[in-house]
Amino acid sequence: MKTNLDLVNDCDSFPYYDDDPEGYNKLISTYYRFLVTGTPATVGYVLPWVVDKMPWGSDWIVDHNRRQLSPRSVVDSGKEGPENDIIDNTLRKAKDAGAFRVLDKWRNELYTVHGPNKSISIERSGSPLFGIVTYGVHMTTYVNTPDGMRIWVPKRAKAKTYGGMLDNTVAGGIATGEQPFECMVREAAEEASFPEDLVRATAVPCGTISYFSFRDERAGGEAGLLQPEVQFVYDMEVGVDVVPKPCDDEVEDFRLWTVAQVQDALSKGLFKPNCALLLLDFFIRHGILTADHEQDYVEIVSRLHRKLPFPTARM
Repeated sequence: MKTNLDLVNDCDSFPYYDDDPEGYNKLISTYYRFLVTGTPATVGYVLPWVVDKMPWGSDWIVDHNRRQLSPRSVVDSGKEGPENDIIDNTLRKAKDAGAFRVLDKWRNELYTVHGPNKSISIERSGSPLFGIVTYGVHMTTYVNTPDGMRIWVPKRAKAKTYGGMLDNTVAGGIATGEQPFECMVREAAEEASFPEDLVRATAVPCGTISYFSFRDERAGGEAGLLQPEVQFVYDMEVGVDVVPKPCDDEVEDFRLWTVAQVQDALSKGLFKPNCALLLLDFFIRHGILTADHEQDYVEIVSRLHRKLPFPTARM
């Protein structure tokens, strides 16, 4: 059975400098730093074997001595420039060559790479190859009944990544040009058939969580790719008459569970790893998980809000 701290460790699996400075620096020194042209900031870590397999071409500056890489650009104005086309063309060549399995699920959806004064975009399926920070939204929908709180829990479709695992009520990635709440409204309709007016009137923003993961085979594609993430968190309390229904192919079904049932499923490792973190955050904010009953409370709370080693979005 997994403890709450085990659940955090399963998702926030990238090492911390303070735990082992020498080991951390040795690990980081093997990565290539992904740079946005015109800024000094590192926006992602690229694994050496990814560098070896990627068809970079003359549009890239790949410095093996300094272990850094960036797309060439003459645009340093803070606006998106030819870097987007360079990255897209390179990833398409890699996909056509079958260089990376992670590109087999090409999404035709862009994620934003945030630099300190400039942003570029990258195909969603290629984002783990560059180790960039990705952003999403997660919402927990719950019902307060005379017998206590119940939470709407979906089961992921078997054909999807993390197939058959349990999920948060609504979740999805934030595409380039999309604001978090608008993403939530869209995902709530697509995944749970929640009416737009209900979500706009009822969903409550509750901050963010952040973590840094090593991807495993359940995520699709190659294991070991780096995935730092920020999730924008929402709660939505509804009445017993509001019942989510699958609309797209992401979810098999929804079940209305007691807090005890959710906690039991968490302890058995049945939830998608990052969704487990969202539920721990939900339980903390609602006074269900407290320091009185959790010896690792302080560690858990701090780990749910990891400071990432890259620039983050200014929304």
